[in-house]
Formats: sequence, C-alpha cells, structure tokens
Amino acid sequence: MESVRVKDKDFGILLSKERIKEAVNRVAASINQELKDENPMFLAVLNGSFMFAADLMKAITIPCEISFVKLASYEGMQSGGKVKEVFGLSERIDGRTVIILEDIVDSGRTMQQLLDSLSSRNPKEIRIATFLFKPEALICPIKLDYVAFEIPNDFVVGYGLDYDGYGRNLDAVYSLIESN
Repeated sequence: MESVRVKDKDFGILLSKERIKEAVNRVAASINQELKDENPMFLAVLNGSFMFAADLMKAITIPCEISFVKLASYEGMQSGGKVKEVFGLSERIDGRTVIILEDIVDSGRTMQQLLDSLSSRNPKEIRIATFLFKPEALICPIKLDYVAFEIPNDFVVGYGLDYDGYGRNLDAVYSLIESN
C-alpha cells in the first residue's frame, strides 16, 4: 500500500516491508559477528519494538536470551517529555552484555532513563539496537550501536509504531501526510 489512513490521519509509505527485512537482517548479522563469543541478554522495549524484536531474534544465531520492559513517553502524536516505567526487568544482568531493542530513538529521553536504570544493575556492557533513529530530534547524547534506518523528524506509524494505539500491525512504515 502506498498510503494508509490511521484513525483521522493519512500516512504515505516511507519504508517497504522488503527494505525493513533487509535492514533487520543487516543489524542481526552485525550483532552475530560482534558478539559471537558472548551470551547477550536482549531487552525489548514494549510496545513499539515487538515487531523489530521478533524479526531480529529470528535472525540471531548466537546463544542469547530475551526479556521485555515497558516504558511510556508518548501520548497521541506528542512526546510528553516524561518517561515512566510501567513494568521492568526481573532477570539478573550483572556481568552480562545487554542489547536494548528499541523501535525508535528521537529525543533520547526514554533511552537515557533506561540506560540509567540498567547501569545500576552492573552489566558488562549495554548496547543499543534501534529500528528507527531521528538524528534531528536527538536531545540526549546517546550512542547507538545498531541502527536499521535513519529517518527525518516526521511522525511515523507501522511495524510496531503507533498513532494513539493504532497502526502497529502494519508491515511497512508510513510517514504522516500533512494536510493544508
């Protein structure tokens, strides 16, 4: 589909499912190569990263585990600036390499809070794999280890990302079409 309507907004195609698959496989290949002697703990940030995490994990060939944490900072189409942890990690990560799986890094506030929280648990190292990165929106200085796509500072839906709870099920990524 070249465009979709989600609730009351129109979105045009930004990333096709074919391009997404290629990028996810590229990220997985990098992780497999760089961490071949590790036993990393993948930590998927819900809700948005569920598709990225699922597809990435299918392509990971090294021994690993996955867990989930749920953080929230968006309401509707706006970032509230405040991040609250809804539920967190119960597994031990001390001495382990942790790879955070995020759907999108824009301001970096959510990621900074998660990094601060995880650092207190004494991991060996923390790496970040994000599906989407908006460099123009970055406020917090975050080091991203794996980036599937850099995109403009547009509002996007699909492949796990939502508009007010809708659109997560789309298998491609769509960008908001501004109306006059």
